[in-house]
Amino acid sequence: MKQRGFTLLELMLAMVVLGVLAAAVFPTTRHMVKRQKEVELRRALLEMRLAIDRFKKAHDEGLIEVREVRQFGYPKDFEQLVEGVPLKKDQGQTIRFLRRIPEDPMTGEREWGMRSVQDDPDTQSWGRENLFDVYSLSDGVSLEDEDYSEW
Repeated sequence: MKQRGFTLLELMLAMVVLGVLAAAVFPTTRHMVKRQKEVELRRALLEMRLAIDRFKKAHDEGLIEVREVRQFGYPKDFEQLVEGVPLKKDQGQTIRFLRRIPEDPMTGEREWGMRSVQDDPDTQSWGRENLFDVYSLSDGVSLEDEDYSEW
């Protein structure tokens, strides 16, 4: 009587082949996850920087009024972008520039580094006069060996 099935040697060989394939795929998968987070970080930074630019453009075009002189037409902070500012022509209308503050995919928080117009370009402290630029608070390094905080 002939039995059908796999021998122990065949099963062991199949497990070794699967192990080698899994070991080759794992680092690639890890890089894919990090690359996706980097893409998300770039998208979040672009979204916030565009909102700051739209705020400045609306001020320069006279659509909104910024009362504090030290703001130079820039938002005071993230809350002003999210909560909005009143339009000059339509006193009851408010224009908002962000729906919410995006999450930093590298830190998992909604906290960002901020710079004012008056701050040095490479400073890590915020002067609190206005919101001119944002950066990640992550101390990590990208796949291209760049600090996330310098993006």
